[in-house]
Amino acid sequence: MQPVKAITLKLCAVVLFIIMSSLIKAASDAVPPGQAVFFRSFFAMPVTVVWLIMLGQLTTGLRVKSIWGHVRRGVAGTMAMAMMFAGLALLPLPEVTALSYTSSLLIVIFAALFLGERVGVFRIGAVCIGLVGVLIILAPKLTVFGGAPVAASEALGAAVVLVGATCAAIAQITIRSMVQTEHPAAIAFYFSVTATALSALTMPFGWVIPSGWLLGQLVLAGILGGAAQIFLTLSYRYADASIVAPFDYASMIFALLIGYFIFDEVPTVPMLIGAALIAAAGIAIILREHHLGLKRGRARALRTPQG
Repeated sequence: MQPVKAITLKLCAVVLFIIMSSLIKAASDAVPPGQAVFFRSFFAMPVTVVWLIMLGQLTTGLRVKSIWGHVRRGVAGTMAMAMMFAGLALLPLPEVTALSYTSSLLIVIFAALFLGERVGVFRIGAVCIGLVGVLIILAPKLTVFGGAPVAASEALGAAVVLVGATCAAIAQITIRSMVQTEHPAAIAFYFSVTATALSALTMPFGWVIPSGWLLGQLVLAGILGGAAQIFLTLSYRYADASIVAPFDYASMIFALLIGYFIFDEVPTVPMLIGAALIAAAGIAIILREHHLGLKRGRARALRTPQG
């Protein structure tokens, strides 16, 4: 293992994803979410292809064994991306980032429901703590919690991001079953293909003709998204997920900085408290899954006949 290299790659991916989100947010006043998804997906494909050519794995890397698996992952992932992009137009960047962490909590629930995974008290407790964090973030947007009335767009934005987080969790559950047979590059590439095709269907619903800096923003968002996916994939080659995955939550630091200095977004106390609870719950779940993985590995080793 090379943990320093893995963490560096993961942080590079996190930074690129946040910059990509910032570019999409900056363009959201002029470009509808469907068009943003199109550019993000279309311009990510050449990055993946170039990477595979450099590795000499273009043929093997794009080979498909489960077409319907890619379709299911593509549809869920496209919905998640579209909802997140729509949320960026309605909410501050740090809030979208914090609420997107909900997907890691939902993955635990969906894994138990759809994959038959056993979920113990520890992980259930962590999920509950994370959901409390979500409620703390949402409370000011819902008058039923006694918070001050806010623009309906913020409540809509929160709902849209949570739907996106749910779709992202479904996509991740699908990937869990796909990685046994599919190359990681194929999963990323055909997701971009599916997202490009599906988002193109939204063309009649208000696409604009971008020019100048706006066009550059959208193209750069796609390139950075593709590069971030590669860095993310590489990071897990050099260290265990338990070491690498917690650095997902470093995205909140970058989101806060970019939100404050670029978009003049001042974080609220409920958002910070809620984000901290969600991140703590997510990290606890990651560490617990690592511990359980080690226990399962030792159990298999004991069952294996020694020759």
